[in-house]
Amino acid sequence: MPSRRSLFWPSVITLVGVVLTVVLGTWQVQRLTWKQGLIEARARAVAAPPIPVPERVTPEQEFVRTAVRGTFDHARELHLTGRAYRDRPGLHIITPLILEGGGVVLVNRGWVPNAARDPGQRAAGQSAEPVTVTGLIRLGSQRTWMQPENEPARNNWFYVDVAAMALATGYGDVRPFLIDADATPNPGGLPIGGQTRLDLPNNHLQYALTWYSFGLTLVVIYGIWVRRRLREQG
Repeated sequence: MPSRRSLFWPSVITLVGVVLTVVLGTWQVQRLTWKQGLIEARARAVAAPPIPVPERVTPEQEFVRTAVRGTFDHARELHLTGRAYRDRPGLHIITPLILEGGGVVLVNRGWVPNAARDPGQRAAGQSAEPVTVTGLIRLGSQRTWMQPENEPARNNWFYVDVAAMALATGYGDVRPFLIDADATPNPGGLPIGGQTRLDLPNNHLQYALTWYSFGLTLVVIYGIWVRRRLREQG
């Protein structure tokens, strides 16, 4: 029979490994439930009728549809670079919309190719007439470690910092959120709206099964090892 001493550390290591994989698998199951709830909440928000543009928003209101009417100030548009559309490189055009009821809101009007960065290349879409914009409320984004810092002086924006963008426009009464315009075509075809990414990756079930299978594999390997030791010493 294998001695208790010879089995102690392999047993401890196996037990720790199994407990760790079970904990990680269970955490992924919890994340799965959370992600499913988030997907369902986003789907409900997108499908709901548009609300009047609010003064302030809460995190729960992100992706809620809203409708606004006003006039674009195209002279102060902002360029969100490094954005692709159907594998074509380009940028998003974010433009201040002067609201008819007062105040300003930033609108992501959509994608243009790099060749149309100059507004003169898409003059048909730069109307000075009042417009109605329907889109989704967005709260901006955090800079990732892979992204450069924004360059307001050069009008190069790599991530959406609503406060900094509002400051760059020079307006004082800017709503603290962004509106992603829907896919309603613009005159001349540019910008192309409807650029909001609504899909959320949900691989937590696979991750959970992977961790649980790791734990089961450890148990099987441990059992085979103990059985082999018994045969060697029997």
